[in-house]
Amino acid sequence: MKINMFEDFEVYKAARILTGKIYTISKQTEFNRDFGLRDQARRSAISIMANIAEGFERKTNPDFVRFLFIAKGSCGELRAHLTIALDQKYINSEDYEALYDNCKKISSMLSNPIKHLSKN
Repeated sequence: MKINMFEDFEVYKAARILTGKIYTISKQTEFNRDFGLRDQARRSAISIMANIAEGFERKTNPDFVRFLFIAKGSCGELRAHLTIALDQKYINSEDYEALYDNCKKISSMLSNPIKHLSKN
């Protein structure tokens, strides 16, 4: 199946859902008051989506792969922010584990097109 728009990528859809969850959870009272962490967590989630989109729109495999790697890095960054939020008791362990696992899943999903496009 040929993908014509970045919005058609399942990994983009998953990143969009994750970003919504990050916005929702970071609106909670204590998390919301930690402006630096809140904003960094949101920015890293946004970066996942934005880099998938920007890389796709570059229309070359090497550029797309480079931006997918950046998105993958943003997944790691977000996991670090979530760990800080857990340690500060801004989020509970159940939310942490669900969001952390979601980040790992998206990172894994990004690996597939990276491998595929790197061969071409």
